[in-house]
Amino acid sequence: MRARYFYGYNIVAAGFVIQAVSIGALFAYGVFFKEFQSEFGWSRATISGASSLAFLVMGAAGILAGRLNDRIGPRILIAVAGISLGVGYLLMSYMQTAWQLYLLYGLVVGIGYCTHDVITLSTIARWFVKRRGMMSGIVKVGTGCGQLCLPLIATALIAALGWRSSCFIIGAAALVALVAVAQLMRRDPQSMGIAPDNGNNRTAGFISTTDEGSLSLSEASRTRAFWTLCVAEFAVFFCLLTVVVHIVPHARDLGLPPTIAAGVLSTIGGVSMLGRFTMGTVNDGIGGKRSLITCFIILIGGLVWLQLSEGAWMLYLFAVIYGFAHGGLFTVMSPMVAELFGTGSHGLLFGIVLFGGTLGGALGPLMAGHLFDLTGNYRLVFLILTALALVGFGLIMTLRPPAKAGGDI
Repeated sequence: MRARYFYGYNIVAAGFVIQAVSIGALFAYGVFFKEFQSEFGWSRATISGASSLAFLVMGAAGILAGRLNDRIGPRILIAVAGISLGVGYLLMSYMQTAWQLYLLYGLVVGIGYCTHDVITLSTIARWFVKRRGMMSGIVKVGTGCGQLCLPLIATALIAALGWRSSCFIIGAAALVALVAVAQLMRRDPQSMGIAPDNGNNRTAGFISTTDEGSLSLSEASRTRAFWTLCVAEFAVFFCLLTVVVHIVPHARDLGLPPTIAAGVLSTIGGVSMLGRFTMGTVNDGIGGKRSLITCFIILIGGLVWLQLSEGAWMLYLFAVIYGFAHGGLFTVMSPMVAELFGTGSHGLLFGIVLFGGTLGGALGPLMAGHLFDLTGNYRLVFLILTALALVGFGLIMTLRPPAKAGGDI
């Protein structure tokens, strides 16, 4: 008898598109740096500050979104976020002052970013158990696709139409795409009368993974593992988002033309797709801790190389090394949370871990812009990133699963 098509694959496809559009728009922001500097005379700290505010809003709103997703599901939440992201970019095409940048990108677009990870990956964690890492990796490949394509598209649009029209087009496309794919999302397979991994609810021994064996927020917050993940995610986002925002300006400072500089960012996105799928799949076999350790080792190696990089080929090699780690780190954290604490409160718990990350993502780019304005280069910034990556690596090395989640203290 032919197996019935599993609706979970629709969730994966929708999550792929949501990641591609949302993170593609986030990566494209770096391409607008020089345009804003040229037209308005704003400092890099000012422009970075709007990005930092967006990350902070994304993290704070993500906690609420994760909690609501645990209760009402993802469809309405992603649609609302898509409208916010799209409208924010649309209205940026009319902005004239720095406070408008902070309002439109920092707040409105920041709200639009809040669902891309916490909602999609929390939903995937409920639809898949045996292949949770692989399916999370496939969804996160969408992020790499957006990182690869959107900066190049934005660069081409700016060259042809100017930055204002480019913001308008990106906003309109994002709004339509996100609202459309949101209609495919469902909270969990049990709500549709089916089981995770295309299993059969009537199969002997089937146990719902939605609630049983899961830790609540109050239980998880009393474990060292939960706070270790939060601090490690802070270090991860501090490093990764600083590079995302500042690598194109850094490449331009080294004399690379706009297209080549944007290509460094796109290479990160392209290679990150390999990192996302590879580490997501590997995670199913070796577990979250070993996967995170592997990613941190590669990240540290990439950051050390970045401090030696001067020419285009060296930056592109950095993009390859770093891109793999970037993709892996953003993929394995959600399965790690599910592995340690279950899926009953996964949206809320993962949202709080992500908020720890977005605090780092908010602080990192702002610090980098401020230090650049003071020193005229990114040397000190890259040293700080390397040190924080080492801190994150050390924390993950000490990670132990809580006893209630089935591990040993």
